[in-house]
Amino acid sequence: MTRILLTRHGHVDGIKPARFRGRAELALTDHGLAQADALAARIAAHWKPAAVYTSPLQRCAVTGGKIAAACGIAASVHDGLGDIDYGAWQMRTHEEVSAETPAAYRLWREKPHLVRFPGGESLQDVVARTADVLRMVLGRHATDTVVLVGHDSVNRALLLQLLDQPLSAYWRLSQDPCTLNEIEVAAAGDVRIERINDTSHLSS
Repeated sequence: MTRILLTRHGHVDGIKPARFRGRAELALTDHGLAQADALAARIAAHWKPAAVYTSPLQRCAVTGGKIAAACGIAASVHDGLGDIDYGAWQMRTHEEVSAETPAAYRLWREKPHLVRFPGGESLQDVVARTADVLRMVLGRHATDTVVLVGHDSVNRALLLQLLDQPLSAYWRLSQDPCTLNEIEVAAAGDVRIERINDTSHLSS
């Protein structure tokens, strides 16, 4: 059985008020660094991961590095965990995009599976590369606990695949900064979700 601890990076500027952050390089805020420390402490106290894989973006690499250091292992970058490419929408606020292209923004909010961002990716693109991550993890770590450090959109895409849900259900899932999702995948492929969007380690 493979246990996947799916996490998200800590707080960065651009979460509130919301911007389409995507591939922009954003450093963790002081609050985000504290969140990452709390997440790392929780994982180290309860599990013994064999590997930590992170998005190449620094907000995930730093979060994953803290987890790996707390667990006494090294972190590795996997490009498949990189955030969605918002193309021309990157780092623009939701208000700006909604005012400029209301129909396109409304489609993203109502039918996200039908959207391709101008000059960027679609959710189908994200699913394809995150599926590669899942195949790698399940093939390489058949009996291990593995930590994946991704982004809001990436984590939703992974969870929808594991839950066998359509992309149209994208907005039904939440992924807060430094959240923890725990998923068990048996050798036969059976999936058991132990927790989703658990942030109890951040309550203090």
